[in-house]
Amino acid sequence: MSTTLLLAARAALLGLAVGDALGVPVEFIGREARRRDPVLAMRGYGTHHQPPGTWSDDASLTFCLAETLARPGGRTAAPDLTDLGSRAINWLDNSYWTAHGEIFDVGNATRVAIQNLRSGVAPSKAGPRSEFDNGNGALMRILPLVFHDTWQAEELDLNAAWQLTEAVASVTHGHPRSTLGCFIYLLVARYLAKAASIAVAYAEAIEAANKWLHAQAKAAAFYEWPKYAQVLDGSLRALPESEIKSSGYVVHTLEAALWCLLTHDTYAATVLAAVNLGDDTDTTGAVAGGLAGLAYSEAAIPAEWLGALARRADIEDLATRLSGPQ
Repeated sequence: MSTTLLLAARAALLGLAVGDALGVPVEFIGREARRRDPVLAMRGYGTHHQPPGTWSDDASLTFCLAETLARPGGRTAAPDLTDLGSRAINWLDNSYWTAHGEIFDVGNATRVAIQNLRSGVAPSKAGPRSEFDNGNGALMRILPLVFHDTWQAEELDLNAAWQLTEAVASVTHGHPRSTLGCFIYLLVARYLAKAASIAVAYAEAIEAANKWLHAQAKAAAFYEWPKYAQVLDGSLRALPESEIKSSGYVVHTLEAALWCLLTHDTYAATVLAAVNLGDDTDTTGAVAGGLAGLAYSEAAIPAEWLGALARRADIEDLATRLSGPQ
């Protein structure tokens, strides 16, 4: 097992789960309320009446993907999407990989996708794929894919990385806008996992994405890049908070998570900024938290937050299996 890969997997999974758990108690509450009463520590109850340290569907489905990748050959070959689909069904039907054996939140497109999976639709076709199906449900769970050999390769094949990302994202979200959000996110995560600074990781990611996208002049991905213009033109960091939206739209979630990462200098400051943007707080916290975990390491996550985290030992075991030899 690569120690570097293990440390990165632990930091990513724990960082995502902590960010998610910080956001759960205040989900669906607007930014103005957070200005009056900012989240500064791990809370409990609130929106979903869950104890402190409880993570949501964001982490649950992330862990489902990690389990699929942790199977023999899961990181080295095409992921078994049937296995991933079965785990998603088991999550919704039987509370598999939940914090306390209870489902309390599920996105609309994800629910439809799981219904499609149950009825026998192929996993790669299960995710709704209209322009109105671009919630953040694929983005919130995609981070373990950065540990696949395709994304870890010394010389990254962007065509192969796109195809892999599209296949995994499409299990719940089939529109290319969702895939592109996942693709950009994984590019940033790749460079962070290879120990690049945040500034360098972001610069490398958008340079690679822009070059590749503009070579796809007749592909669906090319027509989606203007939706991510503020990410891809490098202007995101300079935007004031008032221009950062924190809804459940995939573009808003990626922008918000990256903005928090780029404008803060610790794990804690990054995830608290994400949660205090309000609205879709658990997902913004999870997406920002996964990157911040990679950027700052597990050691930077406050001990009291890790101490409160539900099923911490199970998450750590999953990270070990995800990063182990296959």
